[in-house]
Amino acid sequence: MLTEKRLPLKYDLNQSRAMPEIPTHLSLPVDKNVIKHGTEFLKNYDRSFTGIGSQQKIGRLVIGHNGLLSTPAVSCIIRKIKAIGGIILTASHNPGGPGGDFGVKFNVANGGPSPDTVIEKIAQVSRTLEEYAICPDLRIDLARLGRHDFDLENKFKPFRVEIVDSVEVYLNLLRTIFDFSAIKSLLTGPEQLKIHVDAMNGVMGPYVRRILCDELGAPANAAVNCVPLEDFGGRPPEPNLTYAAPLVDAMKGGDFGFGAALDADGDRYMILGENGFFVNPSDSLAVMAANLSCIPYFRQLGLRGFARSMATSTALDRVAKALKVTLYETPTGWRFFGNLMDSGRCSLCGEESFGTSSDHIREKDGLWSVLVWLSIMAVRKQGVEEIVKDHWAKLGRNYFCRFDYEGVDPRAAFYLMRDLEGVITDKAFLTQKFAVGTNVYSVERADNFEYIDPVDGTVVRNQGLRIVFTDASRLVFRLSGSGGGAGATVRIYAESFERDPERHNRETQAVLGPLIAIALKISDIHERTGHRGPTVIT
Repeated sequence: MLTEKRLPLKYDLNQSRAMPEIPTHLSLPVDKNVIKHGTEFLKNYDRSFTGIGSQQKIGRLVIGHNGLLSTPAVSCIIRKIKAIGGIILTASHNPGGPGGDFGVKFNVANGGPSPDTVIEKIAQVSRTLEEYAICPDLRIDLARLGRHDFDLENKFKPFRVEIVDSVEVYLNLLRTIFDFSAIKSLLTGPEQLKIHVDAMNGVMGPYVRRILCDELGAPANAAVNCVPLEDFGGRPPEPNLTYAAPLVDAMKGGDFGFGAALDADGDRYMILGENGFFVNPSDSLAVMAANLSCIPYFRQLGLRGFARSMATSTALDRVAKALKVTLYETPTGWRFFGNLMDSGRCSLCGEESFGTSSDHIREKDGLWSVLVWLSIMAVRKQGVEEIVKDHWAKLGRNYFCRFDYEGVDPRAAFYLMRDLEGVITDKAFLTQKFAVGTNVYSVERADNFEYIDPVDGTVVRNQGLRIVFTDASRLVFRLSGSGGGAGATVRIYAESFERDPERHNRETQAVLGPLIAIALKISDIHERTGHRGPTVIT
């Protein structure tokens, strides 16, 4: 049984004002410096961490102003102050509030998500804990910037808590990456680009206002839903065409040339062009890769490699080939990019789930991605749609979509994937041909994706079922527990490559319809899950 041991505060070196006592919930014993963040709803948990952290082997705790930091800012500050890690309390892109999702993440010293070995060790240690210590009288005003020092009975030196302005720290990093004067001219010059950015009532509101409006000159009304709310305004803060529908509708009106939505903790994003032109995340990653010369950071450091998750379209592969840059294919999960970046192998990486970033930090970075797009537009003097279509004309178009089946019974999802793996790994499957209308798809290979880390040789298996056809079309099936709501999420990805520019303006669902029909037939997903169709189509 886990018990609580309360220890006294010997002396508050700040003479800080007392606050009402709060419940205690969780501790993580670590050494040296730890950075901490949570959303508005989690301020009480911040204070609990502070009281517990004071009694562990922690000498310094860094917390965001008002308990708020974006995930990219956490990664940035961990690296800047050389902390040994960061604790992130977040609902991510899922529904929030008292009855919503609540997650605890631990980022390691490089600023990135914990590798599997660290997660396994934390789980192992947690099962042996019998007691935790807390100093219930330690009180921190999270609205007061600066250092707070406390003399604790069991410490030989003061325990320090720092409340930092994470927006300013993150902004200073971005200044070293981008040409802010070029972006500001784009947003304020004679041919001013009108933008519309939705912070989705998550943590990104203060960052968007400070950076895009105050620093880069966008008008205040260019940023909406910038007040962080504990329930994100009652909608899942996931930047896609379904949950960011208000942004889509605003862009369809034709009043804005650029639109973006950012998720609750700031690591995912969606880009829209004039009249609501949607940029698929896989295309966004490829367009960024092809235009990194527009960014001073990459002009100075050069390109060391690209990486994408297996489920992400192969559009990035074509850019890598054209630029003669190495391409790495990893499992889904940002932690797999960390080794590549730490070893100097990767400059840019991304996933089809609206996450892209570079080696400036070790997390996905939504606002960084927005600034990349604005930089490209400033240099090329083109709109979003024109830039994307020029890219297709040069390298071809990868039609791509994802079907999410959310809230699936976990047992039904497990057996669906198990049985489907049996079907596609049978030798007879390699001779299969699927005829759908006038289309005939011949199987070239099929497997359960396995990844061997090129840095340390770690092997990761069972990362998704994939079918590759002879025309380079692909189907991918993945089981995920990170979708919105309860239960499991089964995801189906379809991809088809088209070289002919005359066929680049077709409707995505029309092009991929035959592949989706094959996916539904071989998986039997509707019958096995009870779903009549996908919850979300991206």
